[in-house]
Amino acid sequence: HLQVEEEETLLAELQQLKEEEEALVQELEAVEEQRAVVAQELTQSRTHSQQLDTEELQYQKEYSEFKRQQLELDDELKSVDNQMRYCQIQLDRLKKTNVFNATFHIWHSGQFGTINNFRLGRLPSVPVEWNEINAAWGQTVLLLHALANKMGLRFQRYRLVPYGNHSYLESLTDKSKELPLYCSGGLRFFWDNKFDHAMVAFLDCVQQFKEEVEKGDTGFCLPYRMDVEKG
Repeated sequence: HLQVEEEETLLAELQQLKEEEEALVQELEAVEEQRAVVAQELTQSRTHSQQLDTEELQYQKEYSEFKRQQLELDDELKSVDNQMRYCQIQLDRLKKTNVFNATFHIWHSGQFGTINNFRLGRLPSVPVEWNEINAAWGQTVLLLHALANKMGLRFQRYRLVPYGNHSYLESLTDKSKELPLYCSGGLRFFWDNKFDHAMVAFLDCVQQFKEEVEKGDTGFCLPYRMDVEKG
């Protein structure tokens, strides 16, 4: 929405600048015509007698004033042109900006994939805090949820529920069954396998997303192969 509003604002400014430019061009042409008339009259006055010296001086002053106005209008016209060029550049930049790339920065840190600088995973030698992992899962769920909505894709078997660092999946066959994509560690992590089931369910949704994209783009390919058990 911010991007759409920014584009609309720039388009409105661009239209206003175009109208100002047209008005300045017309005014500049009028001044040029007046300056030409004064210049012609000035030339004619020089052929007259000495008594026209005063009138000639007045014409000279008017000519100088019109010339000054012309220079000012030229400067304003250049300023409007520069503003129009800047607005057009900003508008083109916004049109080329991918909102997903701007919102979700996916990269890596050492052996871990990252999303918006949150590491997704942990090792015995690198005990990443669960709060960070949960936040990474929350961003990942939000990204897949947004991509699916953009495509009009409704997942089978599960519903993604982005909820920050407490995001989860809801089973469509059992609405009371929630699969949490977050964990606090401890002994419960080893005995409660809901977190494992949630990750499998999430990969199921990723596989569905992949298959949906491939229907319209046969060249689409995820960087890693997945074997997901459905359901």
